[in-house]
Amino acid sequence: MGLFNDILNKLGFGKKSPQTPTPSSNVTFAPDETPAPASPAEPSAPAMETVDVVAKLEAMAVGHPEALNWKTSIVDLLKLLGLDSSLSARKELATELGCPADKMADSAQMNMWLHKTVLQKLADNGGNVPDELL
Repeated sequence: MGLFNDILNKLGFGKKSPQTPTPSSNVTFAPDETPAPASPAEPSAPAMETVDVVAKLEAMAVGHPEALNWKTSIVDLLKLLGLDSSLSARKELATELGCPADKMADSAQMNMWLHKTVLQKLADNGGNVPDELL
């Protein structure tokens, strides 16, 4: 499992939305009755929950002992999530997400690219991330 999956898990991505129970499948029909086909509007699988990324991170920040600027700093974002924020961990995450080699050579550029890319990937995975953070 990659570091980005750890980020997704910490923020609650992949949890299914609650759904009303489906009718029991052991319903019996009279010999001349046939069950009605399921309507196309009925979901066949539970929908994935949309994650309000900012709300979750702000709630985490309230209880964190350090004042962290997660909106602009990848180091602070990783710290807030309780993940390794070391340079080697950030390089591993940058490699996982496809950071260009020229940015990998300069840690400041890599960090800026990484922060923007992580937030964009959270949005791509169904996270509610405001445009000003992307």
